[in-house]
Parts: sequence; C-alpha cells; structure tokens
Amino acid sequence: MAKVRDLGVLEGDLLLFGGPYSNLQALRAMMEWADKAHIPPQRRICTGDVVAYCGDPVASIALMQNSGGPVVAGNCEIQLAQTADDCGCGFKAGTLCSTLSVEWYGFANSHLSGADRQWLGECPDRLTFRHNNKRYVVIHGAAGDVSRYIWPITPEDDFWHEISLLQEEIGAFDGVIAGHSGIPFERWIDGFHWINAGAIGMPPHDGLPETTFVVLSEDGPRFERLRYDVDGAVRAMEKAGLQQGYQDSLKSGYWPSEDVLPKAMRR
Repeated sequence: MAKVRDLGVLEGDLLLFGGPYSNLQALRAMMEWADKAHIPPQRRICTGDVVAYCGDPVASIALMQNSGGPVVAGNCEIQLAQTADDCGCGFKAGTLCSTLSVEWYGFANSHLSGADRQWLGECPDRLTFRHNNKRYVVIHGAAGDVSRYIWPITPEDDFWHEISLLQEEIGAFDGVIAGHSGIPFERWIDGFHWINAGAIGMPPHDGLPETTFVVLSEDGPRFERLRYDVDGAVRAMEKAGLQQGYQDSLKSGYWPSEDVLPKAMRR
C-alpha cells in the first residue's frame, strides 16, 4: 500500500523539480535560485531520484535532508534504501542504458551509510497538497509502476489509466506532478493537468547543458532552465571514477544512449 504524505495548503510560488542525480553542483544552484526567489524549502517539491548518475551521492542526500523539503520516493530511493542489486530504473535488459547504470549505481550503493538509507526509505510514495484551489498528487514515474516512463507523446489512454489508479488511492484531484523520464512537459487530459518537471541533474536531451525545473504559480506552471557549474560536476564524476558517458552528457546536453526514448523522440 502506497505511503501518502499530505502537505496541506501551500500558498505562493512552488518549485517543482526532479532527478538531482547526485549532481551536487546543480542541486546547490537550484537551492540558491530558490533562495533568491524567496521560495522556502517547504515549497520546493522533489519528484525523487536524489541519487543517480553523478559523483556526489552522499553530499546530495545531506543537502536535501538538511533543507527539509518534501521528497517523493523514486526508484533509486527505494532500491538504495533496500541495498538492492540494481537501480530499478526500468531499463530493458541488454540495452546500453542498463549496462551504463551498473557503474554509477554500484558507486552510490557502496558509499551510503545506514542513516542515508534510512532517510531514503522514509520518503513517501505519494505527496498531496492544495495550491490555488486545486489538489495535486506528486508521484515519481507512474501510479502503477514507479519506474514506468511517461513521455510527452504517451497515448492519452495511458494517462487516463494512471489517473484512474490515483483516484482510487487518494480520491479527487486536479493535477499530477511526476518525474522519472527526465523530459519536462505538460499535458492536459480532459481537464486533468499532468506536469513533469524534468530533472535538474541531467540535461533533457536537447543539446544544451542547462537542466530544468518548474515554478508553479497562480498562473500555472513555468518551465525554467537551470545553469550551474557543469565543469565542477564533471570533475566530481571523474574523481569518483564515473566515466561511463554521463559526464559527457552534462556538457553536450545529449544522453549517452537514446534506447530508453520512444523512437519518435530520438534524434
């Protein structure tokens, strides 16, 4: 049964972000942006995967934990909390994405403490809140599968299936905030608003080194680009021995493999 945490009524602008991915430089830059925008930690909502591809898993957990902002459990939180053998990212066996995940997951898994795993294991599966007279639910990938990829071009029936599952769990709501895919987008499904904030730890495969987050205001979602110390993040990965291709992605803006993407979204 899904663990649900209700954040109550949130007023003012909200910062929605996903996938810090152990990219401490990006996480710090986003926190600094939020400070300047006067968005406090309790209104900075993370869709999960604090730890993944980059070089600072322990420091990234510490920064998130110390900030006190709400985090929903992604597949990486779930797997690392259990000291599982793999990231549970939903990559098909034998694909390049599956192969590349072995190195970074092993590095992160070997460096986390028991306290780190406890914090990851305490993240709820769902967050709910009200904002601007609307009720939202925050998930990681999909309602039926935490590691399912929901894309901008996913068929409408699939969105409806996920919305129906969430309605059975938590009752009526107006919008979904999700992550996992790393691609920011919004879709309207017959009055339901589905928002994916993307990932701040890795570019959204568009050829630019910046990453993405969302500001949700009374006017709706605004997609923001995040500039940060890319070179510093690359050096941290190299120091950690993580040179499987994702360090190049931080600079090029393109993922090391497209096999996780639908064919229509590949270059």
